[in-house]
Amino acid sequence: MNIKFRLTLMSFLQFFVWGAWLITIGTYCFNAKGWTGAQFGAIFSTLALSSLFMPALTGIIADKWLNAERLYGILHILYGLVLFYVPKVNDPDTLYYVIFAAMICYMPTISLSNSIAYTILKNNKYDVVKVFPPIRVWGTIGFIVAMWTTNLTGSKANANQFIIGAIGAIALGIFSFTLPKCPPQKSIAKDASLLEQLGLNAFKLFANYKMALFFLFSMFLGAALQLTNMYGDSFLNDFSKIPEYADSLVIKYSTIVMSISQVSETVFILTIPFFLKKFGIKKVMLFSMLAWVLRFGLFGYGNPGDGLWMIILSCIVYGMAFDFFNISGSLFVETTTDSKIRSSAQGLFMMMTNGVGAFLGSKISGFIIDKYFTVGQGDKDWHGIWITFAIYALVVAILFSILFKHKHDPKTLENVQH
Repeated sequence: MNIKFRLTLMSFLQFFVWGAWLITIGTYCFNAKGWTGAQFGAIFSTLALSSLFMPALTGIIADKWLNAERLYGILHILYGLVLFYVPKVNDPDTLYYVIFAAMICYMPTISLSNSIAYTILKNNKYDVVKVFPPIRVWGTIGFIVAMWTTNLTGSKANANQFIIGAIGAIALGIFSFTLPKCPPQKSIAKDASLLEQLGLNAFKLFANYKMALFFLFSMFLGAALQLTNMYGDSFLNDFSKIPEYADSLVIKYSTIVMSISQVSETVFILTIPFFLKKFGIKKVMLFSMLAWVLRFGLFGYGNPGDGLWMIILSCIVYGMAFDFFNISGSLFVETTTDSKIRSSAQGLFMMMTNGVGAFLGSKISGFIIDKYFTVGQGDKDWHGIWITFAIYALVVAILFSILFKHKHDPKTLENVQH
């Protein structure tokens, strides 16, 4: 079977098994179970908590002891088995631990899938910068297909969404054992320090000014991503409280409207090779931050009526906001770290974005919204919320442009294929 096709299938299933329930678990918790926002928030926070340590830990294992594709397969099979258990859970406290266990297995596979794809493509003499984005785009397509599968099978408000994810995860786990081998880089010297023997020397990257800044801004962008995941659908649904918008199609099909964001991802991923080679990694990451300013700002002024175009444009801009930092950031790690710690470094990148960043974004934004932008009977000042988030993203972009020094060298990107 063609190498690129096999990696495309891996990418598709990687995000299919997450998209089957990630967007609709809120509907399941609120509508089917009747749980509170605080209970759901705790369950959702397990994504961030597991990302604090698991990606880095599994990256170390893949760097030192176990083939990356085997570790990847084991984690997906365990993830699928945990999802199969979800329908038996009837209280939020138990579901918290069950979803936490699922996320401990799933979250590190995102960075592992990148490492596996990079390794296999380079071993087969492909240009990673050119070939990887079109493969990765199928991950987003998988996420969209999973959302629609869950909706069309009537599983949006019941536990079948987890069964869909479980079946896909176990299939992916089994399939991963057929991938070309990605053995660990065993190069531990006899006089190596304990830090090196455990693979923790990847954390020394924080001692490098440029890498430390990169991981810091990864955290800031991770916080921004969490904001749209948490509040986007609620924002659109709250327009139902305004009589002139109560019967709007935007409210009835808010999840479908939000899915335009994922469709946009598939387009922007394909433009990354062009932007990287023309502008360089730093400018592409800066474009992402400015796109977040637009994402939030357009939501702040949009509405289902004459401002519908702003909501649609915000969803389109999301593709650039999400992809340009995540993909270019991953390539930055790939081109600036030693091969012996590369999987670990990818894990650190994942930890800072989906771990520390997402956790802080969730906690701090919730505090700010409750304290400054909640009025009356729990009504929210969405205009103020989104404009505040837009200002935050703008400050991050300005600081990044000033503090992060990185000279564009097209030859560096070309060398990723070797």
